[in-house]
Amino acid sequence: MLNSMVNSTDIRLLLSEVVWLEAEDFDQARNHSKLVTTEAQQWQTYLNTLAMLGCEKWLSTRIQDKVIHRVPNELEAISHLMIGEFKVCPIAVEHLLDEVVNIPRNVIEKSELAAHFYVVVEVLEEEEQVILRGFLRHDELVNYRSQFNLHARDEYYQLPLSLFDAELNHLLFYNHFSQPSTIPLPVASTQSAGVSQETSLQNTRTKLSQWLEGVFEQGWQTIDTLINPEANLALSTRIAQKGPKKAKLIDLGVQLGHQTVALLVNITEETEDKLGVLIQVHPTSGEKYLPPDLKLTLLSKAGKNLQQVISRVQDNYIQLKFFKGESGKRFSVELSLGEELKVKEDFEL
Repeated sequence: MLNSMVNSTDIRLLLSEVVWLEAEDFDQARNHSKLVTTEAQQWQTYLNTLAMLGCEKWLSTRIQDKVIHRVPNELEAISHLMIGEFKVCPIAVEHLLDEVVNIPRNVIEKSELAAHFYVVVEVLEEEEQVILRGFLRHDELVNYRSQFNLHARDEYYQLPLSLFDAELNHLLFYNHFSQPSTIPLPVASTQSAGVSQETSLQNTRTKLSQWLEGVFEQGWQTIDTLINPEANLALSTRIAQKGPKKAKLIDLGVQLGHQTVALLVNITEETEDKLGVLIQVHPTSGEKYLPPDLKLTLLSKAGKNLQQVISRVQDNYIQLKFFKGESGKRFSVELSLGEELKVKEDFEL
């Protein structure tokens, strides 16, 4: 008779997936480790490569209808896997005795490194195998970080293993029955050091009238997935208008360590051919305040400055004045910080 007192670790061990490694996998991992200089980086690159190869083997035997390919990043000693348009980031660990997973801050916050899913892969070199322990969605990770005001230690976030879904077949479910747009990732402006460049997010124009019909473009998500419960409670008193409310993550770039803020948009149907619009910016990732001197600007279709607000020290949000416009009218909202960062989002009513 099975003991009814089975703890979560025992269950996780039963659900874990073991993948055996071949001699060529170790050769490939050693070759990759030579691309970095320090001994610590070489070892981590070695482990990351074995984790990536093991994860790739596991996925390739279960997903036959899509091509799986690698996206290496030698500078970060990390390789991602692409399954169609889904991005998977294997997180290599040597042991899980303390039930804690360390995830590099960059693979969560940097737009070019963030992934839809993070898979914990325990690398057992001497046994010549890796064990897939579970996975976590990016939005669930960000929500946990915000809810518990989690901060990075030595550029790593420490997450409990229990947060990860031990049933790996659920990862296959997402691949078959979901879309990448349901798990929005950070979006960054394409800027070079010391050079000011302006980016229109996703290079698309968000059609706000479609929101009234429940149709939302990629990247827009519910408010409670981006900001902590306390801020969300306060937010309900600031946005009195009824109607669809959505938010998008904005990456403030390398100058601020890839800190993100949330661009919040609330629309209301004023008349048959007029919409009301309220726009705010809030801190995310457990931050209480916005960075000072962050500018939120409303621009006309021709680029004319219609209104602007600038964050002060310890501002927990900024907001443009509520405005109305006729259906089909176009405008833009720009976030800027100094001369290096300008991020623009285009809209149509």
